[in-house]
Amino acid sequence: MPWASAPHRLAHGLAGAALMLTVSGCTAGSWTATGNMIEARAGHTATPLPDGTVLVTGGYSRSRGLAAAELYDPGSGSWTATGTMDSGRVGPTATLLRDGTVLVAGGYDGSDDHLASAELYDPSSGSWTATGNMDGVRDGHTATLLLDGTVLVAGGDIGSSMLASAELYDPDGRSWTATGSMDGVRDYHTATLLLDGTVLVAGGVGSNGALASAELYDPSSGSWTATGEMDAGRVYHTATLLPDGRVLVAGGVGLNDALASAELYNPSSGSWTATGEMDAGRVYHTATPLPDGRVLVAGGSISSLALLTSAELYDPSSGSWTATGEMDAGRVYHTATLLSDGNVLLAGGSSDPSYTGVLASAELYDPGSAT
Repeated sequence: MPWASAPHRLAHGLAGAALMLTVSGCTAGSWTATGNMIEARAGHTATPLPDGTVLVTGGYSRSRGLAAAELYDPGSGSWTATGTMDSGRVGPTATLLRDGTVLVAGGYDGSDDHLASAELYDPSSGSWTATGNMDGVRDGHTATLLLDGTVLVAGGDIGSSMLASAELYDPDGRSWTATGSMDGVRDYHTATLLLDGTVLVAGGVGSNGALASAELYDPSSGSWTATGEMDAGRVYHTATLLPDGRVLVAGGVGLNDALASAELYNPSSGSWTATGEMDAGRVYHTATPLPDGRVLVAGGSISSLALLTSAELYDPSSGSWTATGEMDAGRVYHTATLLSDGNVLLAGGSSDPSYTGVLASAELYDPGSAT
């Protein structure tokens, strides 16, 4: 179980039968198959580029971390190989910079080596170049593009222990500098850029298990301050910025089971409130904001062996969830990317949480037919 093998990760308690689960209720919205990736991969990244294509890189396949990258063309529904990274990476972060290049940082090589290195992808040449190394290795971290164009990398782990430290990448100087550390260690948390330019970090794994706490990073001072606590500790959850500035946190795993609950963070009050529950508990799922303000949550797992083919839509105006079209395949560790035409590309992942069924297939969700 390569991405969840460390004792502090999700080896604690998702039990269940080996089956695919579906969500009952109304069905709206549709999925269609699109071209398969060249490489089967899970735990990879997917980044929409300014020209409308999607860069997919890294991930785990055939017992190794992948260095290969490929581009998805929505016009043809096909994939083409592009430049290869210097290092194979599982679970890195990928950040589209203001100049159109993509910063890929950290992760691990698919075995036991965690990475401090970072690389830049140039879409104009299809090539990768090394950029400055982070201060130390990181896996399970977050990377957030700030309003000034720098990138905040926070938390994660070095394999044997977790991190509270954070650092900033400067694209102009291609260099990293330390910034204020979080109040405590966090691994597999979420980080969301708020409308005022601060960054909300929520949940993740801490020293004593799943965290309910949250913190705010202020780029003007480089400091962190505590903010309201979530109702539940969550790991492997999703966090989505809504058009009104609130943040929707959904699913994840707490003490033992995948969570169906969702919460909203209000930046004006620094508080969390419960919102409608999903029809199914989900962990390792994706959440994608749609152009109409709704949020598409897709796939994931409800237990260590039970995968979901289902998807749900969250409506911020009512605080409710509705079932939407079912995917062709259950997926965990996949990616979901909003395309320029409003469709959502789901790519890769695994057909089981232990990485034995890594997928090359991809699907498109068309919200135009959703009700």
